[in-house]
Amino acid sequence: MTRRYFRGNRIKRQRIRYPTMAYRLGSFTLPQTFPILAGVSIPCTLSIFSLSTKLHKWRAPPRRLFLGIGTSFFAQFINMASGSGEKSFLASARQKGVIEEVFKDVEWPEQFPFKEEDFQRFDEYSLNFVMRFSIAFFILSPDTVFYESPRFVTHIDDPAIAALTKYYSKVFPPSNTPGVSLLDLCSSWVSHFPKGYKQDRVVGMGMNEEELKRNPVLTEYTVQDLNKNPKIPFDDNSFDVITNVVSVDYLTKPIDVFKEMNRILKPGGLAIMSFSNRCFWTKAISIWTSTNDADHAFIVGSYFHYAGGFEPPQAVDISPNPGRSDPMYIVYSRKVNTA
Repeated sequence: MTRRYFRGNRIKRQRIRYPTMAYRLGSFTLPQTFPILAGVSIPCTLSIFSLSTKLHKWRAPPRRLFLGIGTSFFAQFINMASGSGEKSFLASARQKGVIEEVFKDVEWPEQFPFKEEDFQRFDEYSLNFVMRFSIAFFILSPDTVFYESPRFVTHIDDPAIAALTKYYSKVFPPSNTPGVSLLDLCSSWVSHFPKGYKQDRVVGMGMNEEELKRNPVLTEYTVQDLNKNPKIPFDDNSFDVITNVVSVDYLTKPIDVFKEMNRILKPGGLAIMSFSNRCFWTKAISIWTSTNDADHAFIVGSYFHYAGGFEPPQAVDISPNPGRSDPMYIVYSRKVNTA
């Protein structure tokens, strides 16, 4: 996890270390990770804060033990739920090739394995604490307020952007192909499409109109908060490609959104979800901030699977310089072609 600060037109990041606490579930000892606020740890149950030279106590609602336990437990969970005896997935996403293995021989549980609380965010359950401090506006701001001011910055570094653009150049339909339409979901002032890429219809959907107006690849745009209204306002079978860049971790109703993506994609249409290990952690869902990169791929893949109507998801690690620049991961799928 990282903390961001601004310098010039780039968001700089500081690596945030997570304290851990052990929880015991049956015969397993599970680590629980907690976010950091300005260098202060925030545990699930009780924390002592020193702000304005005073000590204050805050009790957060309990979070499920399922959070923060890593890919190895995800694999055990899948195996137990599916009756599979396969060996658990035990690897770090920093190792090249690990992301690609996330969906190998996966057997999905019959029911969606996550609960409503997994899609809560820090700014939703910290009311009792933040109301007492000057940081309340930042923490508690609803999305419409948080994204009200335009941010003409990039959220991943230049090598990661270049890797994503290169990937797009390989999988996008050729530029200026008649009848091709693209949708950039959770868009902003830049979409990282290949230089000079054009289609008759490239739509952006985002939270800030000023950012969308500045995006040179868009032919049209719409402003909408998908967490309030996950209904995407386009006709069935409208788009050949849907992209989403480092924003899938902010969706609080992901299955609803992915069902809508499936509805508006043309048969055989491609949905590309890209993400790094960077985020506004007060806005990211709790299951995301408590798990690692390989887990994130699994989580996004589960959205495709349980939304229905998609081919089995695939994951790709396109990180340009592992350990030296921002990582970059892709989870993608196509709408089932019923023709």
